Amino acid sequence: MSKADKTFEKVMSGKSDENISYAELCSLLTRLGFEYRQHGTSHRIYQLGAAFANVQEGRAGKAKGYQVRQIRRHLKNLNIRP
Repeated sequence: MSKADKTFEKVMSGKSDENISYAELCSLLTRLGFEYRQHGTSHRIYQLGAAFANVQEGRAGKAKGYQVRQIRRHLKNLNIRP
């Protein structure tokens, strides 16, 4: 199982939203086909169709938990698999 697959499983499980690496999450979104768009220095915005994912780096290089939950909701709605 690749690192991206493991990150995808962590995101979809909902068990460790506060403990997902910001860099791994950004890499996963790119791999899933989201297009990267920079709209500021403190965050990244990814787009896939009408779905937008805002990702900010929190403490200790982790993604913010509420944003991981929003991304999980987008992935479920779009029925995306790695």
